[in-house]
Amino acid sequence: MEVINSRCGGLDVHKETVVGCVRLALDGKVTREVRTFETTTSGLLLLLAWLTEMGCTHVAMEATGVYWKPVWNILSDGDFELVLANATHIKNVPGRKTDVSDAAWIADLLAHGLIRSSFIPDQEIQELRELLRTRKQLGRQQARHIQRLQKTLEGANIKLDSVITDIVGKSGRAMIRALIAGETDPVKLAALADGRIKASQQELRGALRGRVRDHHRFLLHLHLQHIEFADAAIHDIDQNVAALIIRMDQEVEAGRAFQGLILLLITIPGIDVLAARIILSEIGPDMSRFPTAGHLLSWAGLCPRNDESAGKRRSTRLRKGDRWLKTLLIQCAWAAKRKKGSYFNANSTVSLLDVDQRRQPARSLPRSSRRSTTCSRTAHNSRISVPITSIAARRKSRPNASSTSSQSLASMPSSRPSPKLLEIDAANVATKRIPEDQAGSPPEPSSWRDREFAARSVPSVSS
Repeated sequence: MEVINSRCGGLDVHKETVVGCVRLALDGKVTREVRTFETTTSGLLLLLAWLTEMGCTHVAMEATGVYWKPVWNILSDGDFELVLANATHIKNVPGRKTDVSDAAWIADLLAHGLIRSSFIPDQEIQELRELLRTRKQLGRQQARHIQRLQKTLEGANIKLDSVITDIVGKSGRAMIRALIAGETDPVKLAALADGRIKASQQELRGALRGRVRDHHRFLLHLHLQHIEFADAAIHDIDQNVAALIIRMDQEVEAGRAFQGLILLLITIPGIDVLAARIILSEIGPDMSRFPTAGHLLSWAGLCPRNDESAGKRRSTRLRKGDRWLKTLLIQCAWAAKRKKGSYFNANSTVSLLDVDQRRQPARSLPRSSRRSTTCSRTAHNSRISVPITSIAARRKSRPNASSTSSQSLASMPSSRPSPKLLEIDAANVATKRIPEDQAGSPPEPSSWRDREFAARSVPSVSS
């Protein structure tokens, strides 16, 4: 195999130690030298000096949790190209795994150019990414404490979430604080509600009449403290993020301002300022590292995997990608779909109806439903008129469940009916008169399913 990098090194990183292997291919002869260093700053400085002395031009290491970050911080000051590899892509042969062999294996792969480098953004983008990821984790913790708060209220016979959408909003927090302080009168508690709440005072009083004990008050106070702490921490993170973006904009050109990219992203339906910040912190402002939009989609893990053997596709599940970006883009897609009057909302409605239409054969639907399944668009995609019968309306147009069994069975998708069923259908329609111009027999169907359906739909009428 062709050697691309003649002087390279491989690092097997652990929590306390890092094993380095330098591979030199000179005059057709390959030599290796292996050393072990500590992961402290002084030990990593010795590792940097050793790699520089050996004349390495490329150094690769695998991403092992967060333990690769201290090594990267020190070795990034060297004169060689540093490569961070996905541990799944460079997995060693089973049964031959040791720290030394792992370092040598990474060096061999790097020498032949078989390692793809992971995306490592600039230092400022990394700081922005850590802040926004911490913000998301705090939001998840806050949501869990809100659920625990609601669970405690249910245990105290307080049905606050049945009459108020947000139990930790202005009105909800005022009532919960009053409950913690010892107030149990439903009238006084309901009076704390804001005037904009849709629930009436009578509904609020009924929901706030419960049996709150000291045990419930202690748990409510505990969970409310966690929620308020998360609110304060998220507010501090937002201020720090805004200051970091301002500092980044002062150091770059006017055409590549970070704030300008945010304003460009929020023009997409479903993306707000926070989502735009998270997207840019995950992919960076420089799109040259992604040749096409498909490459970015694949890196985010939002495209089907390639799993083919013997000409058969075995699996099309989504690949594992950046879980922070992947979950956010899915949330933005749902938000764009639910935005009223948008192209995505109308288009998703059409797709849903198409799926339902494929599941129900056309001949099993009423004739009016078949005629109404059309879609017309205007010249521009900004507005779409969709004169499609909704699923609910189409189901209402079908025969009711209380109809006779023959009518219900006749509207189902065609299957092989019993002779008794055909006799019942013929008897039911024998009493109905058919105009003479429509009494002619239909063309001979090609399949037995069509013939049986024709026998049920247009039976012969005896005089």
